[in-house]
Amino acid sequence: MVTAIVLVNAERDKINDVAEELVNFGEISEVYSVGGRYDLVAISRVERNEELAELVTKHIATIEGIRNTETMIAFKTYSRHDLERMFSVGME
Repeated sequence: MVTAIVLVNAERDKINDVAEELVNFGEISEVYSVGGRYDLVAISRVERNEELAELVTKHIATIEGIRNTETMIAFKTYSRHDLERMFSVGME
């Protein structure tokens, strides 16, 4: 599984529209509206790097209102949520 974080800058009046289009892609699990240098953060999970390349270059690139993107591939995941879920199995 390949996890990627796609950072998005969008035109100010298109941020909500861009977020709604992003979340409609099956390869994108979450989209966050954020403050700071970027407007949106999209989390993508795909099976292969080729799927990520297609998502970014053929699908995300066609969304009207996106000014630019930066894609980061995750090497390893550290998540308190996952650890808590793993250690609480069978405990109720």
